[in-house]
Amino acid sequence: MTVDEDGDGQRLDNFVAAAFKGLPRSRVYRLLRKGEVRVNGRRATPKQRLGVGDQVRLPPVTLNPSAPPSAPQHLRDALGDRVIFEDKKLIVIDKPAGMAVHGGSGVRLGMIETLRQWRADLAEAALVHRLDRSTSGVVVVAKRRSALRALHAAFRAGDVSKRYLAGCIGHWSHGQADIDLPLEVRHRQGGERHVVVDRSGKPSLTRFAPQAFYDGLTLLSAEPVTGRTHQIRVHAAAAEHPLAGDERYGDSQADKALRAVGLTRLFLHAQSIAFADESGNEQLFNCPLAGDLDQVLGRLRRQQ
Repeated sequence: MTVDEDGDGQRLDNFVAAAFKGLPRSRVYRLLRKGEVRVNGRRATPKQRLGVGDQVRLPPVTLNPSAPPSAPQHLRDALGDRVIFEDKKLIVIDKPAGMAVHGGSGVRLGMIETLRQWRADLAEAALVHRLDRSTSGVVVVAKRRSALRALHAAFRAGDVSKRYLAGCIGHWSHGQADIDLPLEVRHRQGGERHVVVDRSGKPSLTRFAPQAFYDGLTLLSAEPVTGRTHQIRVHAAAAEHPLAGDERYGDSQADKALRAVGLTRLFLHAQSIAFADESGNEQLFNCPLAGDLDQVLGRLRRQQ
């Protein structure tokens, strides 16, 4: 398995436990002690921290996992209608909010499982990167392992540019601003991830620029220069302008007022992603602001 952004900084024992859901911890540690798990071809300790692009070799283990449920045909077709680009190596999707990119954490059927069921030639398709379930917008999927490896290398080298549209609470007062604060992932009871600003955390940089102002909300362009978990959300909250609809890091009182104009989820949309393909040609994929968020802005605009 190739470690992606979600696994960056994770301990090896936790990574293996997540890969083998339901496997007793005692068995996980036995695999590690016996050297059956390798990181970049070498033995590793349970406490070793993983980085993006690390190759983790997992031994065959019988789990008898249940297969993901069959996606309804209307869901497969709906996802197919959201394809914005496809060639022999890649397929790019405008992911709707509310759909997890993959199964897990109580979700048995995500975007990638539905995509694999939509067409037989996509049975081996793999996510290049991820979006939170509550975030809409552009997601790149590799159809070939060579494309997956090349794009993971581009992410590691910092050669992938991503831009988001975010709605933050209040009148953004910082102009064009770089929020450069280290972030640390902490786990709440039950394994839920929570991210905090901490000097011992990983360097994290987000570039924000206001695009439009509304009563009680500012539309921002956000570019995460680094790719940390919940980075945009935590940096916006640290700037005292949390994202609208953010149940974890946000302002519940301000969100009540925005629900009156139809905001029912996190105001965060992956607008674009850019990178060079294997031939060196620049690729840029854009997704217009999701319809539900655009409607919220329209209602706010009419109130001004």
